Amino acid sequence: MSKSEEKDIELDIRLVAFDIDGVFTDGRFYLSDDGVESKAFNTQDGFGIRQLLKAGIEVAVISGRRSAAVEKRMAELSITHVILGCADKPAAFDELTARLGISPHESAYVGDDIPDLPLLSKVGHSFAVANAVSAVREYCDYTTTASGGYGAVREVCEFVLAHRSEQK
Repeated sequence: MSKSEEKDIELDIRLVAFDIDGVFTDGRFYLSDDGVESKAFNTQDGFGIRQLLKAGIEVAVISGRRSAAVEKRMAELSITHVILGCADKPAAFDELTARLGISPHESAYVGDDIPDLPLLSKVGHSFAVANAVSAVREYCDYTTTASGGYGAVREVCEFVLAHRSEQK
């Protein structure tokens, strides 16, 4: 996200939700001959997530795939709102925001691919990672300079924290 474009941005965000594959990861997963899946996560992204949580911002992941590796990593990061194997991301998001008492306008979602567009259209602040497909990059309010799996999550976290309306 360009520094020159950031000057007057003020965000009222109480929830940041993320896709997993292509956002927390570079979109690849490894599958062993025994059927064991593994993924690579960026440790710097983890620090960003912890900073959001420390600031009182809710964090969620909403993904179409189920993954034991994701469950383990999200537990390590103390993310309690983990929705995996989700066929209807907007419905899951609506249920989550209703339960938390947070309006869609006070929420952000970070995505990278076409299945994310319906949810990106519901939130107040939409983010695409640098390696997102062009339709997602063109739709979103903000696009990171880092690619998914290479610091994009941390970049979003820092952007949200730097532009929180409570800080102004």
